[in-house]
Amino acid sequence: MRSERLRVPGANLYYEVRGSGPLVLFIPGGGGDAASVDPIAEVLEDRFTVVSLDPRGYSRSVLDGAQETQRVETQSDDVFRLLNHLTDEPALVVGGSSGAIVGLDLLARHPDRVARLVAHEPPCFAVLPDAAEQRAMIEEVYTLFRTEGLAAASARFLAGIGNAMKPAPEVAELPPRTAEMWTRLMANGPLMMEYELREFTSYIPDYAALSAVADRLVLAVGRETRGCLPYRPAVEIAERIGIEVTEFPGAHNGMRTEAAEFAAQLAETFAAHLRV
Repeated sequence: MRSERLRVPGANLYYEVRGSGPLVLFIPGGGGDAASVDPIAEVLEDRFTVVSLDPRGYSRSVLDGAQETQRVETQSDDVFRLLNHLTDEPALVVGGSSGAIVGLDLLARHPDRVARLVAHEPPCFAVLPDAAEQRAMIEEVYTLFRTEGLAAASARFLAGIGNAMKPAPEVAELPPRTAEMWTRLMANGPLMMEYELREFTSYIPDYAALSAVADRLVLAVGRETRGCLPYRPAVEIAERIGIEVTEFPGAHNGMRTEAAEFAAQLAETFAAHLRV
């Protein structure tokens, strides 16, 4: 594995590359970073060139100035620039949670750069029939963060999404690279709450643009999140653009907790595309 950096407007992006074969770019969820996909990358790197990044302002991707509100279109542009830097060919892209929102925006704005996108449970709560209720929940989470701190806000958020995430591991029991990642993620958590959560959950995809390239989009949901809030936006978006959702192993964080099974299904999905 090698680590590299790319200058983009307003930031210095950190990314990692490993493996060989067709390029697969992973976009982590809110507060995540390049190492978040390690368990999946370890399965895929013998067949694919796996690229992952720290989104701007998180972990090792440093902003030129002060922290500011994270914009979907800005992160999408960062990924677009990274893909242009890495390859002349359309790439396979995987986005989880907030990263799935970035992936949807990338596909809508730059369809020529995406061969296939797997967007796993994008938390686009604004697309739901009960969007006002979900917006109120997010505002309550944000208020708790500002008044009582990250722990109280996180507990409210997890309850609000129906406890759709499996617990994080004990950092003391992890190997050094993974423990270092979790230390970074804990530092990223307050930034995500302050600068990203409200903005990203308010995002509404460009249905017309996505409908035109629906054959390149896999809207993925966790098999164990049926009935939970994170499952629902993908279903709504799929209905709007005329496709079906595809269930993947695990819950909202299934890419970590069921990595081997999740990676196997990703490989099958990409192989089917590459055979066409």
